[in-house]
Amino acid sequence: MGKIVAIANQKGGVGKTTTAINLAAGLAVLEKKVLLVDADPQANSSSGVGVSVGEGQSIYDCLIRGQAVRDVIVETETPNLHLLPSHIDLVGAELELISHPRREYVMKDMLDEVRADYDYIFIDCLPSLGLVTVNALVAADSVLIPVQCEIFSLEGLGKLQATIKSVTAKLNPGLQIEGILLSMYDKRLRLANVVVQEVRGFYGDKVFDTIIHRNSKIGEAPNVHLPVIMYDVSSKGSINFLNLAYEFLRKNGDSLAVEGA
Repeated sequence: MGKIVAIANQKGGVGKTTTAINLAAGLAVLEKKVLLVDADPQANSSSGVGVSVGEGQSIYDCLIRGQAVRDVIVETETPNLHLLPSHIDLVGAELELISHPRREYVMKDMLDEVRADYDYIFIDCLPSLGLVTVNALVAADSVLIPVQCEIFSLEGLGKLQATIKSVTAKLNPGLQIEGILLSMYDKRLRLANVVVQEVRGFYGDKVFDTIIHRNSKIGEAPNVHLPVIMYDVSSKGSINFLNLAYEFLRKNGDSLAVEGA
């Protein structure tokens, strides 16, 4: 059975979608079978792996219209990486799910149909705490939290932890924190180093050792609709995300991590 990981932070602009795309692609390159679920109506994860937004069906059809998820999943240009694409229609799902008798569990029921098909499933969540994001947290086994290396990001981290605690208490008692990922790091900035020290000091071993540095190739890759590892495998950004993929595997006791360490 594949592990489902929600990549979430209610604060926007922290590298959430970048992390979802590139961690999923890194694991896929390491020959893990991976599904990326785009649960954000902006559909940046979809376009970021080369899938045309607005063509064909999307996660909206699965959540609201009961479309079989296997019929909607598409392959990407990255070997072993599949995508459940998003669409702007997902904006309306918040209201449409309210009357559903299992409104918090719709995504869980949907993904349980394909869980066994993949080693890992990553959900790129909305930067909000609406019903679609709650669905993602209920469906997930764990939450990976990207945090930008700036002071304001620490505020959002505390609020997200409160939400995770609430979901764990009421809806998904098995939900764990996969880890906190420090992203958009620039070692030249004193404030960035202060944030790294504070996050590591407060959260300890919940923080990934790998830090994602600011890198031009990470920013350029979405413009050509590719993960950074497919755009420039030798770039610092690509190396960062490959290191993260190996660390993620080690944390999950995956044998490949031992071979690649």
